[in-house]
Amino acid sequence: MKFLIDAQLPRRLAHQLEVAGFETTHTLDLPQGNRTTDQSLITLSLKEQFVIVTKDSDFVESFLLKREPWKLLLVSTGNIGNDELLRLFQLNIDQLVESFTTFDFIELNRTSMICHL
Repeated sequence: MKFLIDAQLPRRLAHQLEVAGFETTHTLDLPQGNRTTDQSLITLSLKEQFVIVTKDSDFVESFLLKREPWKLLLVSTGNIGNDELLRLFQLNIDQLVESFTTFDFIELNRTSMICHL
């Protein structure tokens, strides 16, 4: 599984996912950095089969209307400290990866994971 981490999320999350064995790119690592447009991220996701990990609800609209990006993980935790966010991913990464074999859009909040059809 490959993850593309959007600008609102910390680079440490990308590092954590890499250490866990996943190919991961943060927007800061792209040529346009955090100025990379949402459409460019969607195009990259479709081309390279990346799961976009974001807090940006604009991706939800695109996914629901056009089924783009390839797969979407919406982080809907509200304001959360980076350490708490990293723990949340550490606790849920196995279930997330397994769920992405069936679902293309998953929402992760502080207490649950919601798989959307």
